[in-house]
Order: sequence, then structure tokens, then C-alpha cells
Amino acid sequence: MTAVSDCLFCKIVAEEIPADVVAADEHTVAFRDISPQAPTHVLVIPREHHVDAASLASSTDGGVDALVRTAKRVAEAEGLGNGYRLVFNTGQDGGQTVFHVHLHLLGGRPMAWPPG
Repeated sequence: MTAVSDCLFCKIVAEEIPADVVAADEHTVAFRDISPQAPTHVLVIPREHHVDAASLASSTDGGVDALVRTAKRVAEAEGLGNGYRLVFNTGQDGGQTVFHVHLHLLGGRPMAWPPG
């Protein structure tokens, strides 16, 4: 899929909007969340636009894997050796607010369940 002109995350990938990028490769971009829910809260997105995790999983081979690999690399760089949480919010009822698939990497404190 190509970029969507009114998509916030597509604009970050295109460097039209600034972000605190912590990692990037040919498939993904990882940047700090502007409203962090944990001491470390990084969003990992594919460079290509996919609406949600289900769309990404259905339309590409290895797209979800690439996000998780980047999240692992960021977690190691951030010193999250004691553990971290990876979350996909899919769809409005799932809590997704930006409709460009993104993986939340949360860490730096014990993660309670349920989250909150």
C-alpha cells in the first residue's frame, strides 16, 4: 500500500511531521509516543500504510514480524531487560485512534493487568 495523504503516521514516515525517532530501517520507523503511558512508550509503525494489525497481517508476509523485531531492538537499546509489553489496538472498539497500524512498546515499570 502507498502512503495516505491525510495520515499522521504516513507524514511522520515521509518526515513531513517531526517525531522523536529512536529506530528506523527499510520496513519500520519507531518513535516516542507524545502521550506516554509508561516511562518508555514507543510506537513502531510500518513504512507502508495499513489501517490496522489485521490488515497488515492479511496483506503482507513478515510485516508483523518486522514490527516485533524493531520493538525488540528498541527494548534492548532502552534497557528493558526485565520485560516490556507489546500492544496492538485494532479498530475503534479496540482503542485504536490513529488508523495506521502501530505497535506500542511499553516498559520501564512493572506492567499491571489489566492495564491502567
